[in-house]
Amino acid sequence: MRLNNLAILWAVGLVRADIQGSPKSAVAFDPQSNDPSSFSQSPPLGQRIKRRKWEVECDSSTGDHPCDNIIDEDVNDYWLSQDSTEHQVVVDLGETRSVNAIEIRPAGEDGWIQEHKVYVSMDKNNWGPPVAFGTWNADNSIKYSIFNPKEAQFVRLVSESPKASISDLNIWEYTVQTDDDFVGGAWGPTIDLPVIAVAGTVIPQTGEVMVWSAYTTEDYNNSPSGYTLMSIWDPASNTVTKRNVSETHHDMFCPGTSWDGSGKLVVSGGSDAARTSLLDPSDKTWIYGPALNRPRGYHASAALGSGDVFLVGGAWNGGTTAKAGEVYSPKTEKWTNRPGCKVQPMLTNDKQGIYRADSHGWLFSWKNDTVFQAGPSKAMNWYHTQGDGDVTPAGSRSTSDDAMSGNAVMYDAVAGKIITFGGSPSYENTDGTQEAFRIEIDDVDVNPIVTSATNENGQSGMNFPRVFHTSVLLPDGTVFVTGGQAHGIPFNEDTAQLTPELYLPRTNSFETDTPNSVIRVYHSISLLLTDGRVFNGGGGLCGNCSANHLDAQIYTPRYLFDENGNLATRPEITNVSGTEVRAGDKFTFKTSGPINTASLVRYGSTTHTVNTDQRRISLDAIKSLSGNVYEVTLPSDPSILVPGWWMLFIMNDNGVPSVSKTIMVPSA
Repeated sequence: MRLNNLAILWAVGLVRADIQGSPKSAVAFDPQSNDPSSFSQSPPLGQRIKRRKWEVECDSSTGDHPCDNIIDEDVNDYWLSQDSTEHQVVVDLGETRSVNAIEIRPAGEDGWIQEHKVYVSMDKNNWGPPVAFGTWNADNSIKYSIFNPKEAQFVRLVSESPKASISDLNIWEYTVQTDDDFVGGAWGPTIDLPVIAVAGTVIPQTGEVMVWSAYTTEDYNNSPSGYTLMSIWDPASNTVTKRNVSETHHDMFCPGTSWDGSGKLVVSGGSDAARTSLLDPSDKTWIYGPALNRPRGYHASAALGSGDVFLVGGAWNGGTTAKAGEVYSPKTEKWTNRPGCKVQPMLTNDKQGIYRADSHGWLFSWKNDTVFQAGPSKAMNWYHTQGDGDVTPAGSRSTSDDAMSGNAVMYDAVAGKIITFGGSPSYENTDGTQEAFRIEIDDVDVNPIVTSATNENGQSGMNFPRVFHTSVLLPDGTVFVTGGQAHGIPFNEDTAQLTPELYLPRTNSFETDTPNSVIRVYHSISLLLTDGRVFNGGGGLCGNCSANHLDAQIYTPRYLFDENGNLATRPEITNVSGTEVRAGDKFTFKTSGPINTASLVRYGSTTHTVNTDQRRISLDAIKSLSGNVYEVTLPSDPSILVPGWWMLFIMNDNGVPSVSKTIMVPSA
């Protein structure tokens, strides 16, 4: 099947870009770049459009602050609106351009623009949905709304603040090439955020996305400890709110994150390395949790079949010593040491030693409360989490090197199938790898079967080398891989990879997908949304640098389009036999029409490339009853159907997924 890509691009506001390499070299910085506020957010790819043909209209003006001041080349004067509930600025570029961003320099506290929407149009009448929306911080830093390029002559900024003021406004363009025959997904819209999305999760009850940075919007250094800046995007209303979480006295930068069997998100360690915070998603409240026995940061976290949470590693913070395992029990609300779960077998040979060598482990819950560790060390291991704990070797992933800041996803939990891809030998200043391996685990303490995956050229590995990339397990079992760079340097955006890839389990291969035009490297995240789309955002958190990305984009996978490039008709889950199930239960659901298959995908939580709690259970063996009612028998092993929150998806004969229903699997 070949999609008409132009139809997709028009519907979503995108074009496909051929943009590999070092794209930052194309950026033209502001002449007043000595202003630190110029570097609070990474500027878009491309260049500013010259303003000689522009005309600008504002909804209102005040006194000596007319609308034309926005584009008069003098940043010392400004436009100021009258009081109202909403304001808008419309720019006529005088000709059609490939627009990809709007930039504003705020004028003063009296008119700071926060909640906003950005639209583009060819004719000033047909605006369509916003290409970007969200909330900017109330400060004097330069603000960007960056979106994938769209042909337009008119750009409209709508502010929902009582007053609005701008001292200078620019529109950016980025020239790209299109491929009408390319089959792929679509990027957009952009969500402007008041924090950098370094960590995050999806709220099971509402589908909202909660993201956080550190104690401040753009930096993590010199933390005073005790609080974390967060933001919540509500897909239902497209609103973005900001929150300072101080009730647990925890700076939650670079923690471990896992949903436990009681339905709470366990956030452990990080900048406040001994702290634990528990999120109750029913009302989005944060609860003070028990202290860790070993302070940690950059450690790995995995939910167990018992509903407990296992940790190991984390020498980045809380003392640079090897950190053996410990387990959190939601029943006792305590952390208990597992001294036999030693970290030494999973250490990488990092140039910076233990400080980096035990970071970001790839952990997967398996039978009898064991955990399979697939990387990033080339040595794999089995962790036994009961009693005092133990660890046994599981062989080498391959003859390749370590793969720090690579990714690993359990895409078939029943069959024990994991795909690993990318990473680099050391945390900093080393080349990323293209290598990718399918790992099949079965019996505990038995070495798994390891097979190289291939790319579009039939060679082993992905199509591009990557480190600091992210990935999302999709409801059809494919894995979406995006971002990263060819040579890993934190807070540097050279060699950024802008073409994502899709892992196809049936062929054990990777194929390229629609390129993005927003760089996502170190400190970026991706999450599966309840409607089958992908949230991809963040990057940076490095103070006054040019790598900060205060935004996210929504990626719509190709399975949500029909053969004409229009949004496909979705099947619908109209009823479920219950929203709480247990391992081994029979489970029924009703649909809007015939379906082909169904799946369960566990809710993820992520930071620093790690999201190993996401896993998928295929429900292919569905029994058709009557009237589009189907019955399935769930896996009987809770180490496969790990307690916690799951998304139930159904797929029709064309592979189009439904919006999911949330299912809770409680601990035994």
